Amino acid sequence: MNAARVIVVLAFVLILGVPLAFRPAAAPGSTSADARLVIITPHNEQIRYEFGRAFSAWYAARHGGKTVAIDWRQPGGTSDIVKVLRATYSRAIADGRIVPSDVPDAPPRTPMLAPGREPMPYDLMFGGGSYDHGVEVHSNGASATPAGASEPVSLSMSVPAGLTPEELNEVFAIRDGSGALVAIGDAANVVSDDPRPENLSASEHRVYDPDQFWIGTALSGFGIVYNRDALRALGVDEPRDWHDITDPRLSGQLAAADPRMSGSVTTTYESILNNFGWDEGWKLLRRISANARYFSGSSARPPVDVSQGEAAVGLAIDFYGRYQSQAVRREGESPEESRVGYVDPAGAVYIDADPISILAGGPSPELAREFLRFVLSEEGQALWNFKVRNGESSATLGPEKYELRRMPVRRSLYADYPSLFVDRADPYALNAPTPTQGWRSAITPLMTAFALDIHSEQQRAWDAMNKARELAPNDPRIGDMEALFDAFPEHEFRNDLEKFGLRSGDRLPLNAQNYAAIKADWRASQARGDGEEVRVRYTAFFRSNYREIVRIASEMSR
Repeated sequence: MNAARVIVVLAFVLILGVPLAFRPAAAPGSTSADARLVIITPHNEQIRYEFGRAFSAWYAARHGGKTVAIDWRQPGGTSDIVKVLRATYSRAIADGRIVPSDVPDAPPRTPMLAPGREPMPYDLMFGGGSYDHGVEVHSNGASATPAGASEPVSLSMSVPAGLTPEELNEVFAIRDGSGALVAIGDAANVVSDDPRPENLSASEHRVYDPDQFWIGTALSGFGIVYNRDALRALGVDEPRDWHDITDPRLSGQLAAADPRMSGSVTTTYESILNNFGWDEGWKLLRRISANARYFSGSSARPPVDVSQGEAAVGLAIDFYGRYQSQAVRREGESPEESRVGYVDPAGAVYIDADPISILAGGPSPELAREFLRFVLSEEGQALWNFKVRNGESSATLGPEKYELRRMPVRRSLYADYPSLFVDRADPYALNAPTPTQGWRSAITPLMTAFALDIHSEQQRAWDAMNKARELAPNDPRIGDMEALFDAFPEHEFRNDLEKFGLRSGDRLPLNAQNYAAIKADWRASQARGDGEEVRVRYTAFFRSNYREIVRIASEMSR
């Protein structure tokens, strides 16, 4: 081999070798660890860091120094995760990889990995709201027709956690005056300190599934983040409740998220409907959406944009709002002096569980249960809202690097460690005991039709109506415009619904009384493949009303 060829070969080897030489010794999820756990999650980097670090130490202390690697998977927000899981598990049901459980007395729709089949790709889903885990992952689950079968099989994508009653009481029960735990039965399974039976029958704010298909690990409230400087410039007072952010002076100054993309913001919108009822709740949502600057695909964006002055107010999960307020606070400033503030709306605080679910057929089911137990332990729960330890050797509980600003679900922490909390709010006392009305499924189709798909037309109508009100507040046409802005179309049924005594072609007002039947018709149309036509008709109705508002306002200004 001549010298020139040798040089070329050496250069080629060098080019290939440099990336290998600088490759990390053990990438996340690598086989160098003694155990490996795969978690699909919407949680941010700070949460992943603190729980990954703390669980590794917890696991090593209980397993003779053995190491565990967590392979975090983050395909997007909670809605994206549900789509990924549903596609994965539907395919597995069709292939016979996931089958109904053969365990005696297993709850209905419990899945399992078929004997001899390769495990599923994920062990746990960590994070998201109780609706996403309870309805989307468990109740709706995944469905497919296995090869050779004539009927589809519908199964949960999660399996029961298997905690004992004693373990549940240790986490969710309250304490008496002596500090001893007091088991209060299923009253421990609602976000309220009131154990009366009537409270249980009225509330669906559960902190864990009765069959343990999901278990709450933290509690989230939903409120308003705001920029004090921007509000002063607009002459608008700091908001204290949901009505405050419908002020017309905030038109184009409100940061919101898209309910089609974010499960958490859907819960925020649902809380407004639950607290204010169908008529008043939808009026609020229409005015909030009319003030919106945009609808982000991520619920994390509005607090950041508000802090940067891109918007004056925004909808926020409590820990996003509080964290952003802290992040921009200058040294020596109190929370009330910070440029960014956060408020839980007065009398309308909705607390939701942020769960964890053990996914069916995962590669490490026992390790998954260990992680779940760690998350519910004092060590795991302290990560959510305790102050950073700052290297103090005496402090054994709490985060190492990041204050996560979330409310733990373990009730005893609020009584036992109040001085270690960053935020003193007690979600069990803060929660407004408002029953879930069952209208969540209306949020995406209706908001898409009256706001998301025609937002610029909605804003034009909103601005025109408010300018007309300034010019002639007593003109009766103002009431006409408000009625047009808040109107709902009649719903024309496309399916025969024997349960409701309805036939295709029947028409009913779209209201709370008729919603159960209308929802059934939506589902039937979607199953038949023509559900999109319903949304198109709704959108045309709202667009026509908005244009009529602009016409009336223009006529008034002449």
